[in-house]
Amino acid sequence: MAPNSNDDAEVRKALAEDSGSSNPLPPILCYCAASIGMTLINKFVVSGANFSMNFLLLCIQSTVCICCVLILKNARIISFRDFDVQDAKAWFPISFMLVAVIYTGSKSLQYLSIPVYTIFKNLTIILIAYGEVLWFGGRITRLTFVSFIFMVISSVIAAWADVNDAMPTSSVQGVMDSLNIGYFWMLVNCLTSAGYVLSMRKRIKSTGFSDWDSMFYNNMLSIPVLAVFSIVVEDWGSENLARNFPPETRHILLSAIVFSGAAAIGISFTTAWCVRTTSSTTYSMVGALNKLPVAASGMIFFGDVVTFGSVSAIAVGFFAGVLYAIAKNNQKKAETRETIIPLANRN
Repeated sequence: MAPNSNDDAEVRKALAEDSGSSNPLPPILCYCAASIGMTLINKFVVSGANFSMNFLLLCIQSTVCICCVLILKNARIISFRDFDVQDAKAWFPISFMLVAVIYTGSKSLQYLSIPVYTIFKNLTIILIAYGEVLWFGGRITRLTFVSFIFMVISSVIAAWADVNDAMPTSSVQGVMDSLNIGYFWMLVNCLTSAGYVLSMRKRIKSTGFSDWDSMFYNNMLSIPVLAVFSIVVEDWGSENLARNFPPETRHILLSAIVFSGAAAIGISFTTAWCVRTTSSTTYSMVGALNKLPVAASGMIFFGDVVTFGSVSAIAVGFFAGVLYAIAKNNQKKAETRETIIPLANRN
């Protein structure tokens, strides 16, 4: 008898869902470490005053990442499915959205400090939570809603502190122009991040992709998209290349880009691992709670200003994250109790 495609899809879906019952702590910790590392590396690369070739940067990172995983596969250290046209067609929208997420994130880091960037990522949690209500039948409790209010408050405090800190050193018009650009890219990044995480969770369940499968297809399909955008949009003239990669720091920048491509293996893998093992909202929440070490690293390595406003915004954002975690834990316990059938109601 010929195999039924619907049955095959159900089996792969069940395998993907069953794998989510494992211990969530390892993927969460690994994702935190990878997230901090990638944020610092990307901030270093794009922090140059004249850097404008973000698509080229991302294309190099994806290419290095693919080369690394293929080497690991040939060495039989890891295993993932071979490239398949049908799988590529099914996964291409997810990969395209990942390009948008990474690009808008790198543009945000060009104009915003690391603490402000990480705080505003909280808004993605709200978008994902309401997306899960629409797509996966999720529910938002009162305590969850209160945590969302504190997340918004922390973002407002961060923006207010950001403007006040920049005013004494620059013209008002120059500061506002720079911040407006940064916040615009941050808004787009929040929207695309929510769409990417929700879509990936849904597609993983339907395709039965493993974590390495997701990582491989994400980066492989990103390369042609990034290359085309780089050639069409970015200036490849010798003068612009010299501005983006000054001779005195060229080797350091290129080394950092190559290293970030290798490190991208970690962030791609741990993202898929964390989303599959927990949930898309929990994954985003982990990123929010991760803001303290990320913000601290920005202050230590990049000289981001430490003020009462910036510290207050981080503290409020962290409190919102803890409150949200408590709300989700209480909600999970309540749902577990509801599934238990009382003895008096059993037949």
